[in-house]
Amino acid sequence: VQLQASGGGLVQTGGSLRLSCAASGFNLARTSIGWFRQAPGKEREGVSCFSPSGGSAYYAESVKGRFTISRDNAKNTVYLQMNSLKTEDTAVYYCAARRYPGDGCQIFDYDFWGQGTQVTVSS
Repeated sequence: VQLQASGGGLVQTGGSLRLSCAASGFNLARTSIGWFRQAPGKEREGVSCFSPSGGSAYYAESVKGRFTISRDNAKNTVYLQMNSLKTEDTAVYYCAARRYPGDGCQIFDYDFWGQGTQVTVSS
């Protein structure tokens, strides 16, 4: 089971990035997936998660209206479209998946983690 995150980089305030998370060894369409981030000196936090049940995705308050999570089942890949980026979005972003589907975006519920991709937003 592997998750490979990519798409991070350096962008100016107000810019956009799209993160990708490609999975191998399991089917992302059958479990809950999410994006998390960890800024320097801060704890890792859930950014956006969704379950295969088709319900509404979870978004952290700080990213609502700016970030969108999506999934391409054919490519077994999850995306995080990030628009109107702010300096406080600077962090290492991780994708993660649960062994079994479920709701919520709590770190301890997620079993498989990608290696992280750095997002830096400059003013």
